[in-house]
Amino acid sequence: MGIDDSAWWQRGAIYQIYPRSFFDSNGDGIGDLDGIRRKLGHLVELGVDAAWISPFFPSPMADFGYDVADYCGVDPLFGTLADFDALIAEAHRLGLRIILDFVPNHTSDQHPWFLESRQGRESAKRDWYIWRDPAPDGGPPNNWMSNFGGSAWAFDAASGQYYYHAFLREQPDLNWRNPAVQDAMMEALRFWLERGVDGFRVDVIWHLVKDALFRDNPPNPGYGPGQPDINRFQQIRSTDQPEVFDIIARMRATLAAYGDRVLIGEIYLPVERLVAYYGERLEGVHLPFNFQLIAASWHARGLDEMIDEYERAIPEGGWPNWVLGNHDQKRIAGRLGAAQARVAAMLLLTLRGTPTIYYGDELGLPNVPVPPELAQDPWEKNEPGLGVGRDPARAPMRWNDSPRAGFTTGTPWLPIGPQPELNVATEAADPRSMLALHRRLLALRRAHPALAVGGYERIEAEGDLLAYRRREGGEVLTVVLNLSAREESLDLPAPAGGWRCLVSTGLDREGPEPAGPLRLRPDEGVVLAEG
Repeated sequence: MGIDDSAWWQRGAIYQIYPRSFFDSNGDGIGDLDGIRRKLGHLVELGVDAAWISPFFPSPMADFGYDVADYCGVDPLFGTLADFDALIAEAHRLGLRIILDFVPNHTSDQHPWFLESRQGRESAKRDWYIWRDPAPDGGPPNNWMSNFGGSAWAFDAASGQYYYHAFLREQPDLNWRNPAVQDAMMEALRFWLERGVDGFRVDVIWHLVKDALFRDNPPNPGYGPGQPDINRFQQIRSTDQPEVFDIIARMRATLAAYGDRVLIGEIYLPVERLVAYYGERLEGVHLPFNFQLIAASWHARGLDEMIDEYERAIPEGGWPNWVLGNHDQKRIAGRLGAAQARVAAMLLLTLRGTPTIYYGDELGLPNVPVPPELAQDPWEKNEPGLGVGRDPARAPMRWNDSPRAGFTTGTPWLPIGPQPELNVATEAADPRSMLALHRRLLALRRAHPALAVGGYERIEAEGDLLAYRRREGGEVLTVVLNLSAREESLDLPAPAGGWRCLVSTGLDREGPEPAGPLRLRPDEGVVLAEG
């Protein structure tokens, strides 16, 4: 694939914004849409192409916006529809695309649809949600578990039935087998497409359809003490059903009517199931989010095999993608440490496929300690002590080294955290900072088609070195990453003109490389060109 025949979402990079934590424009301690608009310049300077914005729709905020009460509005906490229109207009003026979070698996229990559904078994919208009679013993209809702990079934005493909620009981699942539900949700997509959005990231898309017979999930043989409830059973009946692909194809067709839009799916499945979401004829999601780097053991040989397996599994014509962090996972700097987080950034931004950067990872932000009395995450509150809390990765963005990090003039909704030197203003002035590294790597992607859309070729290496080539036309770039804290060397045959380092994670190695084996310092990665 060449640059000229690639889509913007193939050659570009995506930046995730968690709106509560990005920038607060009105001093209430919570980020908002106008705050995002005011900080779009940071995205332009960083070099990304699109902003994916987590939910800002009207919501009781039981799960911070992932419990939607109106798919076609803006919660007053984040502003107004006029604020959104101003945001998207400014983004497009700056050459940025806007991707919205679409949460179609469940609504809030305060959504008008569910309020009507709950009025009784004869309600016109009863079948818009998943209602079942109790088991013979009066308990839940089956053994399906909530992702946030406990049974996924909530009893409604007024009607004598249970409703299904894959997450909080305040988040009842929609019945996507009902054509009326599908019609209503396609209308919600069109509402935002008409306002100019450039695509959607679809939340838990593999959950949309459940087993028609509501059979029990089988026990998980790997479940043990200290694991969350959701691990008790294998979710083969409650998720990933074959009927989901027709629904996704309909979403894709809805977007296609508006031109060059992107459809992204959140899918936590093994790679052989993940790639099925491209669709048999590539009529599925454009990008089934690939989270393998988040869960990977950080060793070169394992990563090498994982990347190769993924590359071989992608169907012909499908486009890969890579994710290092998001609002549900621990920060990359917290998982790997500051030095290897730099190597991970180089990996993310030089692999074949579309990269997604989580806000603050470009600064090397750590997981922020959140004491129990300040915890906000409902999962942490439901299953305390298991380490499932997501608050540490959702702490406010840091714009400067002031006590409130330039995020707000009020009291931030989560603690700012330690290491105040990790902020945009300080790092922008430091050519050796994590921010500077991200800017260099993203500029390199824009300047070199081999990195943006080129092919991927493994290079045999030993120890904790990971090496590969990116090739497009006559351009070849070579990436070598040292995943260890010791010096490593690679006998890399040199081209006629020798090797030239374009960028190192140390940012102090540009120019011709000496003859002989390539030597990498501890925790160093390099991008090399020929001659």
